[in-house]
Amino acid sequence: MKTALLLIDLQNDYFPGGRMELVGSEAASARAAQALRLFRERGLPVFHVCHEALKEGATFFLPGTAGADIHASVTPVDGEQVITKHYPNSFRETDLLDRLRAAGATRLAVAGMMTHMCLDAGVRAAVDLGFECAVLSDASATRDLEFNGRTIPAAQVHGAFLAALQAAYAPVMTVDELPSRFPA
Repeated sequence: MKTALLLIDLQNDYFPGGRMELVGSEAASARAAQALRLFRERGLPVFHVCHEALKEGATFFLPGTAGADIHASVTPVDGEQVITKHYPNSFRETDLLDRLRAAGATRLAVAGMMTHMCLDAGVRAAVDLGFECAVLSDASATRDLEFNGRTIPAAQVHGAFLAALQAAYAPVMTVDELPSRFPA
């Protein structure tokens, strides 16, 4: 079994000064960068997924803007594949599945943004497509959400979605736990 790293939407608009700043994006990207170093050192495949908003009225991840670029903390290097998507699910209308299969990946360590949207959609799709996944909790971030006139703090949103994923889809762990709990 070969493990690949899947980094979802670590893009500038989610960081301070961006159009959709998330809570904890800088800390999460620092941990994602640590996971990225680990995979590079081991010579394992890395896949960067970037969202490009095509929906009319979109306010962030607009094509051709700096906000849609991959954050400098996890800049791809030669040999790392970049997949552009237009929906929360990284597999929908992309060639990600074909690229993962071509790389021989059967397991995925997944990190990214937003926990409640694209990370969640990507992990669920990957498991449904037959991949074993692990979610890197400290290398992912989200934002406060509104529901029924209440603000749900980002930490609660993050925790609820990770708990749901762990219940039926994938173990959730920190970057430090990854080598022992989900070896290459």
